[in-house]
Amino acid sequence: MRVLGVDPGLTRCGVAVVDGGAGREVRCVAVDVVRTPIDADLAVRLLSIADVVESWLDTHRPDVVAVERVFSQYNVRTAMGTAQAGGVVALAAARRGLPVMFHTPSEVKAAVTGSGRADKAQVTTMVTRLLDLPERPRPADAADALALAICHLWRAPLRNRLAEAEARAAELARRHRARLAAAARNGGAR
Repeated sequence: MRVLGVDPGLTRCGVAVVDGGAGREVRCVAVDVVRTPIDADLAVRLLSIADVVESWLDTHRPDVVAVERVFSQYNVRTAMGTAQAGGVVALAAARRGLPVMFHTPSEVKAAVTGSGRADKAQVTTMVTRLLDLPERPRPADAADALALAICHLWRAPLRNRLAEAEARAAELARRHRARLAAAARNGGAR
């Protein structure tokens, strides 16, 4: 599976493509950070991010896009910009029929470090080790985008099995209700 991981942001937006193999095998395909000037118009900044993301989607052809979910930030303005950048990414993926999965920062940290409270340095260190990179990805937005892709690769099989189990359970429940309704109709006809 190939995942485009995106750490959304208006000033710096991390983008990374990671391939997943058997088990927990992961390989970095590409990583970069999209930068937009803080003094540029919001629409222009979002367009810059969209252009780069669309180019990455066309070039790398991921199977899924993993985006960091805006969880909680004290600075509302920063949270809004992050959410807007994430929305642009989701839109670009949806136009190509690609699934978009959102992961919280604590999910990502837990997936790559084992602790949902890991700091950025710990995430960067683990991403560097897991992907066997020759040097630490910089800035932290690049490491975060790689971590998002890894998180999705490792969590997707479990999510898929859970969704399949829920679908089977719903189908069994539907059949059971149908049998009960048929039994009630047949019992009431006597």
